[in-house]
Amino acid sequence: MASSSRAQVLDLYRAMLRESKRFSAYNYRTYAVRRIRDAFRENKNVKDPVEIQTLVNKAKRDLGIIRRQVHIGQLYSTDKLIIENRDMPRT
Repeated sequence: MASSSRAQVLDLYRAMLRESKRFSAYNYRTYAVRRIRDAFRENKNVKDPVEIQTLVNKAKRDLGIIRRQVHIGQLYSTDKLIIENRDMPRT
């Protein structure tokens, strides 16, 4: 993988993780982070430049979807789950 393409993939990976961590719903947030990590690990050994470009284009589309879903999720906020409340003391 060329260095510019490697840098592009890493930037895309970071942007997708950063954006998915903005989901207000815990379940969506954890699923998105896990799915992004799994997908990038699954494709880390791809060497074909055409296939790499296809995967990068798909990831860019997915990033757009994540951004839209985060925005929609912020419009309809819900209460936090018990697992997310860290300020409550455990007994």
